[in-house]
Amino acid sequence: MFHSIVPPYLLEQLERSAGDPSVRARIRQSLQHDAVLRGRPASGRERVAAAAGRQRKVYDAEHGTDLPGTLVRSEGDDAVQDKAVNQAYDGTGATWTLYKECYGRDSIDDAGLVLTSTVHYDRGYANAFWDGSQMVFGDGDGEIFGNFTSSVDVTGHELTHGVTQYTANLAYNGQSGALNESISDVFGSLAKQYSLGQSAADADWLIGAGLFLPGVQGVALRSMKAPGTAYDDPRLGKDPQPATMAGYVETQDDNGGVHINSGIPNHAFYLVATELGGNAYDDAGKIWYDTLTSGKLPQSASFRDFADATRTTARELYGDASPQLTAVTKAWQTVGVVDDHTPLMNAAHADLQPSTPPSLPPDPTP
Repeated sequence: MFHSIVPPYLLEQLERSAGDPSVRARIRQSLQHDAVLRGRPASGRERVAAAAGRQRKVYDAEHGTDLPGTLVRSEGDDAVQDKAVNQAYDGTGATWTLYKECYGRDSIDDAGLVLTSTVHYDRGYANAFWDGSQMVFGDGDGEIFGNFTSSVDVTGHELTHGVTQYTANLAYNGQSGALNESISDVFGSLAKQYSLGQSAADADWLIGAGLFLPGVQGVALRSMKAPGTAYDDPRLGKDPQPATMAGYVETQDDNGGVHINSGIPNHAFYLVATELGGNAYDDAGKIWYDTLTSGKLPQSASFRDFADATRTTARELYGDASPQLTAVTKAWQTVGVVDDHTPLMNAAHADLQPSTPPSLPPDPTP
């Protein structure tokens, strides 16, 4: 399954609004590549599991589109002159380290899968993606986006699509698709936080910080702390993410708004992490990871299903009267997924079977 960090609606907006014809052409080419890749079945290329420990391989597409390309750096090799190669190597390593040291997971598939990535994909390609077996990075269009290897959270996000693929395998549409995207944002941010030794209070909670080139009015692709505020630029438009169910967007585009409505569960995780304090990759991350990997979730999970499953996990890990359970329930109440009149104790002991998602307000967008 093809998963890209830049949503199609953002590239489509850029194609319409970019003043420079050469930029429009590069964005159009990126969109065309994405459309082709999105229609392909999951990659069938064989990836050999490592004997033990972290294993990385970085390839260079040399501005072509044949994957994986030419091998340029393997696990344990010295850094090379190519900055993108070294960034891909470091970013995949940081993601592996988060999963191994915090959650005991052995690579993406929990069986030592080699972390394969390809840099310099195509010319002016303004995206990065997970294709079902490996990471692929573009160099950016040179006007709006820089090199996609520059953000550890982008690498962590895309590799986490692989983790979801091997675990809950959430359907990539509607609310389950938005959860798929949100889980990738959560662990992408945690990979960055863990690599930098940041607490929840110190983290920027941005996804894709540093991708925008100077002159773009924005700080990142998404903000988990304040969804809807990541950018507001004449060429990009305004960040459309809602933070609560009051702003939920009903749309057929973007697989039912998977990159838009992911702001709601993103914000819930941020609220849990900052309520608990300390490091987000500890208790909050453990609750989200165990929920993803425990088999609690149906593939078509709604936001309510996921909220209930995280409450069940918090109760199992930390107890009925724990601050962790209180923080999780409070967060889902705040974003409007769980009824804010539901007593916490009742929520903790509720029958947490997959349920009907809450009724949604009319689409606030024109």
